Amino acid sequence: MSQERISLRPIAESDLPQFLELLNDPDAMGEHLWFGWRQPDRIRRVWAENGLLTDEQWTLAVTVDGEFGGYAAAMRESATPASWHWSLGVQLLPGVRGRGIGTRAHRLFVDYLFAHSPVMRLEAETEAGNRAEQRALEKVGFVREGVKRAHTFRDGEWRDVVLYSLLRTDPRP
Repeated sequence: MSQERISLRPIAESDLPQFLELLNDPDAMGEHLWFGWRQPDRIRRVWAENGLLTDEQWTLAVTVDGEFGGYAAAMRESATPASWHWSLGVQLLPGVRGRGIGTRAHRLFVDYLFAHSPVMRLEAETEAGNRAEQRALEKVGFVREGVKRAHTFRDGEWRDVVLYSLLRTDPRP
């Protein structure tokens, strides 16, 4: 495992150029997360309003040795009026992928979400073909629950998505 120091922190204004470039570059987002261009200034406006931290969504910078390396995001989703969970994901800049940083960032984010919210359940979804993300989730302790057939539309086709979950009470490696 690499010796790089990985941490999470709120998105800073100085992160915005790289953050926006990541979100608006099909090659940087990668084959499993590019869904087309969206409002380029929307993220900057939302960041100015609330720092990308609300009751419904938390977006944090993933830093590698103190430098912006990507982001971790969680959206609050309700299962019933009495229960909710976080649906989460991590996206890294191309230059920091493939070194175990994504797995470590997921682990930090899971710890953060369980420490700072009362949820019992975390969920993560990834395209069926995204084996790297599936391996990262499994290394953190997520359990594969099943496949949602034709769940997401990307690049002209409907694609299957694999659903993973991690309960607060689940053992973690």
